[in-house]
Amino acid sequence: MGVFQRGGIWWIDYYDRDHQRIRESTNTGSRREAENLLALRKSEILRGLHKQPSQVTFGDFGKRYMEYAKVNKRSWLRDEQLLGHLQTYFGKDVLLAEIDVARIEGYKIERRNKVSGSTVNRELALLKRMFNLAIDWDDFTERNPVCKVRFFKEFNTGSRVVSPEEEKKLIENAAPFMQDLIVFGLNTGLRVGEIFSLRWSNVDLKQNVLNVFAHKTWKTRTVPMNKEVRRVIEAWSSNRKNDLVFYNTETGKSFVDLKAGFGLACEKAGITGVTWHTLRHTFASRLIERGVDIVTVQQLLGHSTVTVTMRYTHTNLESKKAAVEQLSNFGHNLVTVCTKKQQRTRMVTNSNAKPLNTLQFNRRSG
Repeated sequence: MGVFQRGGIWWIDYYDRDHQRIRESTNTGSRREAENLLALRKSEILRGLHKQPSQVTFGDFGKRYMEYAKVNKRSWLRDEQLLGHLQTYFGKDVLLAEIDVARIEGYKIERRNKVSGSTVNRELALLKRMFNLAIDWDDFTERNPVCKVRFFKEFNTGSRVVSPEEEKKLIENAAPFMQDLIVFGLNTGLRVGEIFSLRWSNVDLKQNVLNVFAHKTWKTRTVPMNKEVRRVIEAWSSNRKNDLVFYNTETGKSFVDLKAGFGLACEKAGITGVTWHTLRHTFASRLIERGVDIVTVQQLLGHSTVTVTMRYTHTNLESKKAAVEQLSNFGHNLVTVCTKKQQRTRMVTNSNAKPLNTLQFNRRSG
């Protein structure tokens, strides 16, 4: 009974009041902190306040979490994918108490060699959320180990949009049904989940608008339809099979994920760095470049604040040049630029002139 080290992390070894041996991770690399925790556990046992460390496995808690997510989260399919990567690394039989900071850091390093830092961050965020729920549900008695893990820095420069040339290539290389979805996304700015869940009850052909319910914000916003969107809507209306506007023509059910098909179209078109979300970003950027005010763009995108909208928009170099050029003629009637020689000549010419009073000087200089 005492403290021991495993993989750079100190563990404590002790017996509870029922004489059951317990080995508990301290989630720290400090021997002194481990010894302090051991002393605390002994004190808790003597006072009858000690609680057994969690014996819940990561696999069992994962099942419980997914039951919760399917009821409370629209994006539960994404969570299921992220959880799969986590369980592949940690294993389903590992106890929650055994997933310590050292193991999570090891996961970070291994996954970063395969995917982007932002993807790793999403997976770590899910793990953090799961531990918080485990604490709330009394399945985990320690501090959330993910809180001690630094996430990767993400640089959201907002520079990737689809150019008109890329748009043409992308549509030419996409499947027919996906061509419609791409055009629809570029002209509405809807999130991919909003497109998949759009129903005919949300389409107002008389007013020529879409009443979009955003599951992310639980709010409904109105998005006008332009000619391109109207053309797509009417095309799918002619082959309407259910209340879904867009659906899998083979199954008649809602789309779940089109990453593979979209990625194949990008590959054929020779386009890189483009995702479904890039279409939404392109929609916002094109509106800004055409002079649409930021508040209108915010409302069309369904953002809660303008600050969020700013992350999705940018102006290109030509727009910046045009903006600066607007200042080139400003102030020409206010100031006359002349050399020192011209100034001396004027002073000599006007040396015999009567002095100007203040009012006359202000009128001439203005």
